[in-house]
Amino acid sequence: MVFRVYVEKKPGFDVEAQQLAGELRTILGIEALEGVRIVNRYDVEGISQELFEQATPTVFSEPQVDTVGADLPDFGDAAVFAVEYLPGQFDQRADSASECIQLISQGERPTVRSAKVYALSGALSDADIEAVKHYVINPVEAREASLETRTTLKMEVAQPGKVEVIDGFNDLDDAGLQAFIDERGLAMDLADAQFCQRYFRGEHRDPSITEIKVIDTYWSDHCRHTTFGTQLEHIEIDDAVVRAAFDRYMAMRHELGRDERPVTLMDMGTIGAKWLKTNGILKNLDESDEINACTVKVQVDVDGEMQDWLFLFKNETHNHPTEIEPFGGAATCIGGCIRDPLSGRSYVYQAMRVTGAADPTVPVSQTLEGKLPQRKLVTTAAAGYSSYGNQIGLATGQVDELYHPGYVAKRMEVGAVVGATPADHVRREEPAPGDRIILLGGRTGRDGIGGATGASKSQNVESLEDCGAEVQKGNAPIERKLQRLFRRGDACRLIKRCNDFGAGGVSVATGEIADGLDIDLNTVPKKYEGLDGTELAISESQERMAVAIAAEDVDEFLGYAREENLEATVIATVTEEKTL
Repeated sequence: MVFRVYVEKKPGFDVEAQQLAGELRTILGIEALEGVRIVNRYDVEGISQELFEQATPTVFSEPQVDTVGADLPDFGDAAVFAVEYLPGQFDQRADSASECIQLISQGERPTVRSAKVYALSGALSDADIEAVKHYVINPVEAREASLETRTTLKMEVAQPGKVEVIDGFNDLDDAGLQAFIDERGLAMDLADAQFCQRYFRGEHRDPSITEIKVIDTYWSDHCRHTTFGTQLEHIEIDDAVVRAAFDRYMAMRHELGRDERPVTLMDMGTIGAKWLKTNGILKNLDESDEINACTVKVQVDVDGEMQDWLFLFKNETHNHPTEIEPFGGAATCIGGCIRDPLSGRSYVYQAMRVTGAADPTVPVSQTLEGKLPQRKLVTTAAAGYSSYGNQIGLATGQVDELYHPGYVAKRMEVGAVVGATPADHVRREEPAPGDRIILLGGRTGRDGIGGATGASKSQNVESLEDCGAEVQKGNAPIERKLQRLFRRGDACRLIKRCNDFGAGGVSVATGEIADGLDIDLNTVPKKYEGLDGTELAISESQERMAVAIAAEDVDEFLGYAREENLEATVIATVTEEKTL
């Protein structure tokens, strides 16, 4: 049975509704709007009537400030519509409610779905109502919901079929390969596809779509930094200061004997560290084969005792995802930033946020085609970042937003963090055949599929509708549990190597740990049924870690994870043969 409850803030506490009303009048220019009411709707399945009644004043509402009812309030002549998350998108409100009910019952976790009901009063035209819907519903993450009652919350999912093999791939000519790239929405270019074709011809078989998608993810600009690796052959610089910096770069290249190497942005970005290291200045850099945040060896005064610690720092941009889904994009910017030093077994202590936007005060009518309004980007991204930071308990010491017309076409979203850990918590070893790879943290869903390749594609006015699944949804409480686990020396000392689940999901995060792996996608925990092998292999769902553990240490490590209420599953084995 599905139980439903409607929760609305009492007058004077309805800050969200009053704020939205102000935005609709000033930004959209809907002067006929008299008022806005917002009601949160919850549907619950899998609990008793008694437990539902117990949860209503404790989980779903605050009696001091909320009005609660089993039926939709009487809105009179107001225009009414509801909004819910798209299937597969993470709904933190519903997830948190479900977890709280489980804490009360100490039983199975129920299914919860949430929606927001909007009531608009005033002499509004159909065009006014559509404009409001367009303003509050971002099609990347949400859709208009039915106002009817529901008999079940179970999602109808088709069982995944056999993974497709691309029959005839090895016989395609260049035109056929380009058509294949376009039809499948791949980020690779023709030369990449030709390289794949030569490889699989050598294998004497056609590839599966999973293999193509995994390669496409590995080779994306996000994972391989192809833009920064572009060879720069003809460079013209008008600015004297920039010219002096470039000349200094070329002199450093010559001094380091790198004249024969191509000039690239990546080489420019790393030449300083190479020069410092060569000249014996970069003495405290902690180097390893792990792929996580930049790490420096330091000594820390701990209650009067000098101890060896590791200091880590990381910055990350989330321009593309924040552009198309500002709340989730900004939230996962800070979440993703935390993950890198966290994979180094450190605790993140402080953050910084620097963003760029166009003028957020311009009328919505001046919004560039295919984009969200600047005000929507600015305010929703700020809410996403602060929501994630507050939930995980991370202090952000500096926040700067730059306003410039250059950010009209693409927003800038930059996060930076610093972390630290006792050096004796960190063990770094080459994984050996027979070692297990454990997946820690969040479950896999369709959110985040194609995020790496999406950031590598040219975007157009259809991107907002087409790229919704590429934006991950952050789950800060899960990452907070990871932080708690990684503060434990007994748990961390069992980890031979660790990698965060950034772009590319299981295939990239696990694949970067060892050269030879046997990954069992059937063991990957799922948010819901219906995911096929390709989706399980490349989904970038947030708040997960891959750790390499010796076979004899697996049970002990899984026990520590259970103590932190953290899901942990063995998903792969390190192999002698260097294939994935």
